[in-house]
Amino acid sequence: MNDLTGRLLVAAPRGGDEQPDEGDVFDRSVVLVLHHDDDGAHGLVLNRPLSADVDAVLPGWQEHVATPQCLFQGGPVSLDSALGLVSVPGDDSSLGIKRLFGAVGLVDLDAPPVVVMPEVAALRIFAGYAGWTGGQLEGEIRRGSWFVVDAEARDAFTREPSDLWADVLRRQPGTLRYVASYPADPSLN
Repeated sequence: MNDLTGRLLVAAPRGGDEQPDEGDVFDRSVVLVLHHDDDGAHGLVLNRPLSADVDAVLPGWQEHVATPQCLFQGGPVSLDSALGLVSVPGDDSSLGIKRLFGAVGLVDLDAPPVVVMPEVAALRIFAGYAGWTGGQLEGEIRRGSWFVVDAEARDAFTREPSDLWADVLRRQPGTLRYVASYPADPSLN
């Protein structure tokens, strides 16, 4: 399978008896793949805002995060860790920022915000991340659990994360766009 770094994984809707458990972080999720190779993959769920302020976990960062100004759940792995995803315009390297692909990078959250924020166009803080071992993600894609689509710059920092799943699907070509209207619980249809 091709390298999926920088692409989106959009969770396929579950039908019938496959209803998700309450709090399933992957139900109707949109995951930005940060790294993918033969050893596995990891990414961040972009559309799971939490009711926690960033300052409760990382004092000094709250005023710098994009709207909505809250902590996001990046996935089920290492929920006690935080990752700062940033949009960095231009091609220059910046102190405290590790560019991953395009204008997307990770910020060193141990660095003082005053040092890194002048170079940043947008910031979002995530608790935890999504991770797959070698071959695991590829198997999930083959089983139809994920649609793999191109990311747009605005996806990672959307002001309306609850709409992201449907928004990403609606912009797809062909019949994939119709999946956006699939009901959350088809048994009620």
